[in-house]
This record gives sequence, C-alpha cells and structure tokens, in this order.
Amino acid sequence: MLSPRNKYEIILRDAGCSNSVIEHCRAVTECALDIATNNTLIDYNLLEVGSMLHDIGRGITHSIHHAQAGADYCRSIGIPEPVARIVERHTGAGLSADECTLLGLLPRECIPKTLEEKIVAHADNLIDNKKKGTIHEALYSAIHLNRKVRHRMYCLALDVEILCKKKNDFF
Repeated sequence: MLSPRNKYEIILRDAGCSNSVIEHCRAVTECALDIATNNTLIDYNLLEVGSMLHDIGRGITHSIHHAQAGADYCRSIGIPEPVARIVERHTGAGLSADECTLLGLLPRECIPKTLEEKIVAHADNLIDNKKKGTIHEALYSAIHLNRKVRHRMYCLALDVEILCKKKNDFF
C-alpha cells in the first residue's frame, strides 16, 4: 500500500515534475506541517495534500504561470477545489487579480485566504530548493520583487506565525 506522500509523488511525476521539484515539495510539506503542529484549527490532510502538490504546475512551466497552470491541471484530474486553490494561491504571498493581469495571467484573485493556503505559501517562501531558511533570507532573495510584494510576504509570515502560535499557546 502506498503512503499518502508516495501517492502525491506519483501525481507530481505524472504531471511532468522533475525529481528536484518533488524534493522541494517534500521539504515544503515538512515545513508546513512543522508550522502547523498541534493546531486544531487546521485540516492537516488538506495541508499535506496542498503542500505536496503546490508546485504541480512546474511540470507544465517554470514561469510565474505555474501556479494557475497547476491549479487548472488539478481541477482537470479531479483534485478537490480546496487543494487547487492552495496550488493557485501559493506564489509569494499571492497575487491580486490586477497583479495577475499585469503578469499576463488570467485575472484571478490569488491571495491566500484560508489558514492552510497561508501556511503553504509561507512554507514555500521559507524553502529554497529543499533547504529551510528564514523569512528575512526569503525577503533578501526576493529583492528583485517590488516593495509591495515583499511587504505582503512579510505580513503573511507574521499572520501565519500569529495564527498558529496563538492557537497553540493559548487554547
């Protein structure tokens, strides 16, 4: 019997993802699950599936289009919508519909909204290939992005830290 992660690795391979993308997805999953530890507000199954499949669009393209392409691919093979939304909203700290249009993407609202979406986006920001760093290192490596986007990444990090820590420490 396949473990859940092996099942998702097969889906990633079938989508055309390389071994390095799959290793990155494993690292993001470990980071996301670590961030979410013992928080009863989180759907851990959704978090694991979403973090394992967040870069499925890398089997189609390695451009900024990979998030929307991956979400569309997930929908086309019957992956549940909450997972597809994690895939679609994981890039940086998300993109507004206007930002998507400016980047040549479909004008979809791609800002993470649920706790699971936010955790996956934040974990992806912390993982460089398969090595975990800090939010400060992530922001430094994103220096080419405009200030508004970097600020959103930092606010996402604070939001996730507060939401996860608050539940873990006080309830």
